[in-house]
Amino acid sequence: MSLQLTEEQQALVQTVRDFAARECGTREQRLALTDQGRKTSSPEIGAKLADLGFLGLSIPEEYGGSGGGLFDACLFVEELSYTRIPFASYLVSLIVAHSYLKFAPEDIKHEVLGRVVAGGTTAVAMSEPGSGSDVASLTCKAEKVDGGFRINGQKTWISNGHTADHILLVARTSDSGAKHQGITMLSVPSSTPGVEIHPIATLGAEVNDVFFTDAFVPEERLVGVEGQGWSQLIAGLNIERVIIGAGALGQARRAFDDTLVYVKDRHQFGKPIGSFQALSQRIADLATEIEVTRLLVHDVAQRVDENPDTLLPREASMVKLKATELAKHAALEGIQMMGGMGYTKEAGMEEMLRHTVVGTIVGGTSEIQRDIIAKTFGL
Repeated sequence: MSLQLTEEQQALVQTVRDFAARECGTREQRLALTDQGRKTSSPEIGAKLADLGFLGLSIPEEYGGSGGGLFDACLFVEELSYTRIPFASYLVSLIVAHSYLKFAPEDIKHEVLGRVVAGGTTAVAMSEPGSGSDVASLTCKAEKVDGGFRINGQKTWISNGHTADHILLVARTSDSGAKHQGITMLSVPSSTPGVEIHPIATLGAEVNDVFFTDAFVPEERLVGVEGQGWSQLIAGLNIERVIIGAGALGQARRAFDDTLVYVKDRHQFGKPIGSFQALSQRIADLATEIEVTRLLVHDVAQRVDENPDTLLPREASMVKLKATELAKHAALEGIQMMGGMGYTKEAGMEEMLRHTVVGTIVGGTSEIQRDIIAKTFGL
């Protein structure tokens, strides 16, 4: 295993950067594509990325992808964040796509994965008002009825819910046994009668409440095995945490590079502010942390490709913890070193901070990741 990129991977990275420079390289372009910054994803950009084949890098060819590995997809996700391409919805869509890939029946795989590869979005509904970090305490009910399931309950903080054609619902089909038992995955078309989606107003995120009121889905939309949803969720954690880590790594690199340009260009007391030891040592520390994190993210992504059926709870949680905390730290350091300019929308660092802070919360908080890592050591 080598952590050096192949010529093909280097070409992939450069192609993404060229695309970004052409399509959304300026703040004005990004504002025009995102309703003046009120949205995080542009369908127009998504369609162009799909035409270039970027969105199916880790999806098998039979579903419209190119059949590559997770590492290839992570390189794309990293550059997506680094170059600020306005298509943040893809990270969730990619994570959910891999759950479909592992467990869904063939007809649903073609239906959903083909949509993702073509630039569409999908969503997963796990969190509830009373069930966040303790996912297994969920109460949204999917009752078995003739021909399928009748769903009642509420999900919250659902990314992509307002744009997704399909929602991968994690619901309770049985109350017997331990709380981790009786959980089931269902693929629910968002147009299903009884499904209502309401956006939640937040800073820099597009999330939703999803309400299910006697919503019926046929038995054919079962994803995996009834009652085995918890073990299926666990099986996908490698993918989820590494993908989130790759996106956060790109954010950290972006924050660092923008800060470096600023401290070289900004002069005070007759010289660049970056030449003062108080700032130059901060830059040195950030550069070192980014390189360490890059090696971790790339290493674990390659390990997942080499051992697709092996759970890596310690390593995957380390990726998620390290990369998201670093991205937040890099953005905070950027604001501190930029001073008042860091707070302006023009500089972009305040936006970067808003987007990086949420990374330490979604997909399992940093505190949960630390708990998981500690448990792997028998603590």
